[in-house]
Amino acid sequence: MNDQTTTDPVRARRRRIAKFTQLANRVGYLLWGVAIATFVIGFVGSFSDTISTIVIATLLAGSVLLAPAIILGYAIKAAEREDREHGV
Repeated sequence: MNDQTTTDPVRARRRRIAKFTQLANRVGYLLWGVAIATFVIGFVGSFSDTISTIVIATLLAGSVLLAPAIILGYAIKAAEREDREHGV
């Protein structure tokens, strides 16, 4: 990294946001995995109100985390790519 990259406040903020988006992606996909595993358990066994609630809650929470994290992740990658193309 050059000196400009380490002192540029825009890139520093981009890196912080990228870290949060990675965390949100991991947690979001983990919640989706829990939802799928719980659904399979309910499908094999029997669906109860508790299992249905867990599946719905984890799907919703995972979606709430993943939607903005994915969009921000692509935006950050595009901004970095544009900076590289313009020699910044």
